[in-house]
Amino acid sequence: MGDMLVRLYDLPDGTEHIRRLAAQGVTIRRAMPYEKHLVLDWVEQQFSRRWASECDVAFSNQPISCFVATQAGAIVGFACYDATCKGFFGPTGVLEALRGKGIGQGLLLATLEAMWALGYGYAAIGWVGPKEFYARTVGAIEIPDSTPGIYRDLLHEPDRER
Repeated sequence: MGDMLVRLYDLPDGTEHIRRLAAQGVTIRRAMPYEKHLVLDWVEQQFSRRWASECDVAFSNQPISCFVATQAGAIVGFACYDATCKGFFGPTGVLEALRGKGIGQGLLLATLEAMWALGYGYAAIGWVGPKEFYARTVGAIEIPDSTPGIYRDLLHEPDRER
């Protein structure tokens, strides 16, 4: 899986999309410090411990570089930036049952707009799975020869059954 690059100065306006989500009861917003334990637990339970570690870094940034999607007071998705590396978008994820409803797009747009507001001209999306989604939504292009990129020499979890 390679990396992709997004021109932040050429993003589509996400305001109307996020407004439509709000009308359906889904709020996209920056996570708050007092929610850190809830967000990290949710990310680990729904996705992975590795992603929870990256999300933890996002909570140490000022401003917090983690956005959440909530519905009826519950987390249904998240997205981070400047967690894995400066200028990187991700990790991000939406509850499997709610995928395809525009929540991931709302999180992506809100997060990338926040990066643009901080002065970034470009964002890298590391180790991309759904390339077509990023290309279609924000015009991301694949970065040649970017596999494994920054994700080389990953540490492995020790065998916990010993």
